[in-house]
Amino acid sequence: MDASLINGIGAYSKKKTSLINGRNDPQLADALKKISPEAQKKTRAKAEEFESMFLNSMFSQMTTGVKGEGPFGDTPGTGVWRSMLTDEYSKSFTKSGGIGISNDVFRTLILQQANRAG
Repeated sequence: MDASLINGIGAYSKKKTSLINGRNDPQLADALKKISPEAQKKTRAKAEEFESMFLNSMFSQMTTGVKGEGPFGDTPGTGVWRSMLTDEYSKSFTKSGGIGISNDVFRTLILQQANRAG
């Protein structure tokens, strides 16, 4: 399967549309034509980084009040360990498709770049 389809965005050359979150998006398809593949790759990376930071914040808030034994216990090193764990969780979630934030951020950034390119 095409890697771009796995990431939620794939261009169809015959229809000149793109899929984002499962929807055809002709506006995105036109914008992608104006943006270099290198810039698209950088934009995709930044969008995924943003989603990862959002998820990290969400996971951190979810585990803040957890007390008890085991990995979520209340020991001096738990805070450091928990922050590393939530960071890895967020990266893993994003790599496996995330929750859709990066696709929308990517679309918005590409449309802004295309408008600047004229």
